[in-house]
Amino acid sequence: MNVSEYYTYLSAAREQLWNYLRALPQADLDRDLIESGDRFHSIKDLVLHVTDVEDHWVHSVARGDGVNREGRYAHDWVKPDAAQYDLSWIIDYGREVNERTRTFLESGPDMNRSVKLVQDDPASDTVTLDQLFWHVMTHEVRHTAQIALMIRQLGHTPPWLDYMRFARPQVTAAQSGGVDGLGLDDDGDDL
Repeated sequence: MNVSEYYTYLSAAREQLWNYLRALPQADLDRDLIESGDRFHSIKDLVLHVTDVEDHWVHSVARGDGVNREGRYAHDWVKPDAAQYDLSWIIDYGREVNERTRTFLESGPDMNRSVKLVQDDPASDTVTLDQLFWHVMTHEVRHTAQIALMIRQLGHTPPWLDYMRFARPQVTAAQSGGVDGLGLDDDGDDL
C-alpha cells in the first residue's frame, strides 16, 4: 500500500467520523474526558488537533503554505481549547487541509524528497516525504481510536472506521471460477 491509497482510506473514514460527531450533543463533544491531559481534554480538542498536525507537517513544514496561517482558521494550535469553536468550523478547516493534501498527492510529489523537520535550523533532522506522511497518518489513526473510546465512554457506539470497511474487495481466480480479476480477457473484452 502506498501513501495515496492509505490517505484515501483515511479521508473516507474521517468523513464518516465527522458525520457521526455532528449527531452527538454539543455537551458530549466538549466534555472533559481527559482531566489530567495537558492540552487535549475533549473529542473536539482531538479532532482539531488531528487537522492541526496534518496542516503543520504536510503543509507548513513540507510545502511551506499551511492553511492555519490564513485568517479564517487562525487559532492557537499548541493549546487549541476547541470548545470555543463550533464543530462545523473545525470540520471546514479539516476539509480544506484534506483537499490541499489530496491535491498535493495527486500532483505526484517525490516521496523520497528530504524534508527538514525544523525549517530554520540548519542542523535539523530530515525525513523523507514518505516518512512524514506515514507519521501524520499513523498519528491520525491513533487519535481516531482515542476518539472512538471517548464516544464509548459517553455511552454511544462509535462508527466502524476500520480499513476493511473502505477497501475494495479483490476477486481471486478461485472465487471467480478460475477467471482472474474482473472477468476480462487479455483484450479487455467481456468473456
